[in-house]
Amino acid sequence: MTKLQSSSVAAESSGTASLLCARGVAKSFGGIRAVRGVDFDVAAGEIVGLVGPNGSGKSTLLGCLSRDIAMDTGKVLFNGTDISGLRAMQAARNGMGRTFQSVRIFPELSVWENALMGRQWKGVGLRSMLCPADAATRRRAGELIDLMGFPQLMHEYAGNLSGGQMRLLELVMAMMSGPRLVMLDEATSGVNPTLIESLKHYVKVLNRDEGVAFIIVEHNIGFIFSIADRIVVLDDGKILANGQPEDIRQNQEVIVAYLGA
Repeated sequence: MTKLQSSSVAAESSGTASLLCARGVAKSFGGIRAVRGVDFDVAAGEIVGLVGPNGSGKSTLLGCLSRDIAMDTGKVLFNGTDISGLRAMQAARNGMGRTFQSVRIFPELSVWENALMGRQWKGVGLRSMLCPADAATRRRAGELIDLMGFPQLMHEYAGNLSGGQMRLLELVMAMMSGPRLVMLDEATSGVNPTLIESLKHYVKVLNRDEGVAFIIVEHNIGFIFSIADRIVVLDDGKILANGQPEDIRQNQEVIVAYLGA
């Protein structure tokens, strides 16, 4: 093993627990078994790509891990705490952030106001949201907007941004709660190649400089292979393969089920 071992092996060798540890996660919708008893780990500071064919259960698994979707069975531990029974907002307050397949921003508000709305994941109530943000919050919002490369758009309505800029703004909002783990769901969808490269750069910077771990659900295989420390491949709701990018690239089962499709 070279850059990063699989998180479960790394945790065992170091004697420390994974940042995220899920066991036996299962979810069905009617008669459709979307996720079938999946075990999933993420080490602190790790970037994990989650890929697979359409309908393989990627977004459902992500929803179960982030607590946006109630599991049928299974357990999710985050930073050593059992969050299996928590709602998404409660999980976010424990240090999880995420984005979604469909961008979730406030188009009628400015970029700056959207960034401040990211405070909601810290458990800031509606009444407090209507009050001016404190100096530390304003400073953090400004830092993230600068980092994402559009300080000149700070007062632009978010609805006027390009699709790629909206994706970056959504990442800003997710980062406002100070997460240890961020989940990105189809973050490159509808984004032009230049902004995809920008997104990759910003994820790497947040990972390197702030130690943020990422789970990235993607169909853009080139993006995943260029950024992930480890790749998990789902097929029919089960893990087909789990390893470093080069191992996955050469895995014959993966080639048949997904990469060669």
